[in-house]
Amino acid sequence: MESIQNFFGTINFWEVISSFIFLIAIIDPFGNIPVTIAMEDRGIKISAWRVCLASLIILMAFLFAGEWILKLFGVQIEYFAIAGGFVIFLMALEMILDVSIFKTSLEGEGSIVPLAFPMYAGPGAFTALLAITAEYSIASLCISLLLCILVLYVVLVGTHWLTKYMGQTTLYIIRKFFGIIVLAIACKLMFGNMAAIF
Repeated sequence: MESIQNFFGTINFWEVISSFIFLIAIIDPFGNIPVTIAMEDRGIKISAWRVCLASLIILMAFLFAGEWILKLFGVQIEYFAIAGGFVIFLMALEMILDVSIFKTSLEGEGSIVPLAFPMYAGPGAFTALLAITAEYSIASLCISLLLCILVLYVVLVGTHWLTKYMGQTTLYIIRKFFGIIVLAIACKLMFGNMAAIF
């Protein structure tokens, strides 16, 4: 009981908000709306709750096991944060410049592949989670992930409504805005942890 109280006692409101903005930008449910629509147009049935549940399970598992994996390979979290910051920096450039840096040959149908993995709970989200564990508490990140999955569910359920009433231009602007935020946080991760090491 005391351990549970200590766990929830480490939740910081500003950490939750900050990490939520960062993670939702990486997961990018708004930017991936065209992909979802294209899949439905090809006759692929998408279950919003299955996508969200699978994404949550994958991300939570990686959040709690990721640091153990780093210890297994003898890598300090600060070094991973620097490497992760660089990867996130490249992802931000993709969002801002409309270029494709990361490519994958993984294909599939249904709600789990490729939506839950690797689109939403993929390498980018894994890297981001492990990188910011050096900055935020696990409890705050758990709340942030739940909020991200909630937003993802709303976007998946309301995909056609969002496209119709917000328009492609608005969604494009949102993607660019999040791209700039991700770029700034990537710089913070890299240079902040470099300063901590040296």
